[in-house]
Amino acid sequence: MTQSQLLQLAVETLERLNIKYALVGSLASSALGEPRFTNDIDFVVKLDVFDTARLCDVFSSDEFCVYKPAATDETLRGRQFNVLHPASSNKIDFMLADDSDWAKRQLDRRQRRHVLEAGECYVAAAEDIILGKLLYYREGGSEKHLRDIAGIWLRRGEEIDRAYLEKSIHELELVEEWNAILRRLQDLG
Repeated sequence: MTQSQLLQLAVETLERLNIKYALVGSLASSALGEPRFTNDIDFVVKLDVFDTARLCDVFSSDEFCVYKPAATDETLRGRQFNVLHPASSNKIDFMLADDSDWAKRQLDRRQRRHVLEAGECYVAAAEDIILGKLLYYREGGSEKHLRDIAGIWLRRGEEIDRAYLEKSIHELELVEEWNAILRRLQDLG
């Protein structure tokens, strides 16, 4: 199963089960910025334990690895769980949206976009992908997140709602991380 096929299956499943979602992470930043390889398909989702059980049931075949009790536990904790496709080494991460204003806005602002050969799905808005990447950068310091942000900025800069982005950067206390990306963008000219 290709990554595109797995993405398509995940999107069809989320939409059939009526689960609110947005594609985020590296696959989303690749769709809006500079493409790069990743084995992860990351979704922010709004679900409860009932939805988690239904989602796990879809991926319970021998083709996938998902442990329903762990997924249920992670849902109750408001964290994340994953589904693995061992034959391809692809993985789906389902990250639970918390009750913060930004998490709600991220799902409300999502947009239908074409991703890979999978067709259309809901993708977080460019500004929210940038904010998510800034949060990841703060957590781990990986340069890949800065590269992803730079790719979105260089490709979509004119479309970005800068007022929303600046307000959210302050709200999420990401000023230091944002300054690092601004320096990187200056270096790129």
